[in-house]
Amino acid sequence: MGDPKGFLKVRRKVSGYRPVEERINDYSEVEEQLSDEERRAQASRCMDCAVPFCHWACPLSNVMPEYHDRVFRGDWTGAWALLQDTHPFPEFTGRVCPGLCEASCVLGANDEPVTIRQNELAVIEKAFQLGLVTPRPPKKRNGKRVAIIGAGPAGLAASYFLNRAGFNVTVYEADRTAGGYLRYGIPNFKLGKDFIDRRIAVMAAEGVEFKTNTRIGRGRYAFGTTGRGAEIVDARKLEAEYDLLLLTIGAREPRDLAAPGRELAGIVQALDFLSLQNRTLATEQDGFEQVNAFRKKVLVIGGGDTGSDCVGTANRQGAEKVTQIEVMPKPPEHRSPLQPWPLWPTVFKTSSSQEEGCERLWSVNTKEFAGRNGRVASVRVRKVEPAAGNGGAGFREIAGSDFEIEAGLVLLAMGFTHVVQEGVVSDLALDTDERGNVMTRGSFHTSNPKVWAAGDSRNGASLVVRAIADGKAAAEAIIKTL
Repeated sequence: MGDPKGFLKVRRKVSGYRPVEERINDYSEVEEQLSDEERRAQASRCMDCAVPFCHWACPLSNVMPEYHDRVFRGDWTGAWALLQDTHPFPEFTGRVCPGLCEASCVLGANDEPVTIRQNELAVIEKAFQLGLVTPRPPKKRNGKRVAIIGAGPAGLAASYFLNRAGFNVTVYEADRTAGGYLRYGIPNFKLGKDFIDRRIAVMAAEGVEFKTNTRIGRGRYAFGTTGRGAEIVDARKLEAEYDLLLLTIGAREPRDLAAPGRELAGIVQALDFLSLQNRTLATEQDGFEQVNAFRKKVLVIGGGDTGSDCVGTANRQGAEKVTQIEVMPKPPEHRSPLQPWPLWPTVFKTSSSQEEGCERLWSVNTKEFAGRNGRVASVRVRKVEPAAGNGGAGFREIAGSDFEIEAGLVLLAMGFTHVVQEGVVSDLALDTDERGNVMTRGSFHTSNPKVWAAGDSRNGASLVVRAIADGKAAAEAIIKTL
């Protein structure tokens, strides 16, 4: 490394966020960026470990020590060359990845890991700024045709690598614009959609064909909101036209809550709420039922990232108050002995959205929704505690601990279960497991030898970085096969 003692001289410094009173009034990205010199100093903290556990933890196998050395030396071109060898979209994960690599950084054993995620983002943004990211279409096509169904992170990654290998790639997307969860799930204040547009433009110039507003099969897709007015293409016809079909349609069927009063108006799935806000900003909201938190007391059920995104969106819409509840107990401030380094730890975190205003409650279970005139008005909840003698799993309700939370809007952010069992999956007679994910044999093969699956559609809902990695791996397997 350029400075083998950098980690001893430089403390970890994160980019930070714009002031709350400023960012709460807009949907621009909240995270700020360090100067080039500050970023180089942060890169100097990389120890060039004998065994780089950051590389081990990264689903994309990025070579962090090598490109951090280039950043420290001010060689942005070299850093980008190393990063783009393994990662097609650092501008996405640099903004929304939880940083699995940082949890496994050697310095992370003392809670001072290298700022790998933010350094990664700095490299790709510098590459765009310097004009390094330009269309690079393949010099020769191999005559093979692949149809990718779903333009989310897995589908985009697969199309990126297949196209560069000389395949003729067409990406079919039921929604109006490519991006999937990146575009319609993640709020603009975390991932601006112009960054997605920028990358799609490069890929299109390289030869990837995008057919949006085109649905494969007649079933509904995730959220029940995509593909309205879309062209419908018969899945069997598509199968006959291409050498291979790759399913990357995600697993976005949301978990529901079977509590009394669930039928009341004002109880909305989180992703429908987030998607509508993104559509509104993109002037794509026509035809969708309007949901808004303005002057409402909002209850978010679910303490994960999606719930946090609902908090930030509700505050920007002018909610009177936002409360977020979680059935799990409050996580510890530091690593548990049961999750030692270099494993990913469950620790207490406060997101930028939660900083903006939110009451957070843990170990709370939803029991009943109450309403007035057909709309939700309050929610009865009950405190819980871990159930003894069950290996640490499950909860025990605490008798007499019920209380009510006023809420004119309830957002269900409890995660996702499986692929929607309609449309292309059923039309192509694909086998699914008990969770509804598309079953694959060997690697990415489904029960139909001409149809493969990648990303959340075969693995279940997970992180954006894992979806990108699975799309990349599927492309590599297709290249070897065809």
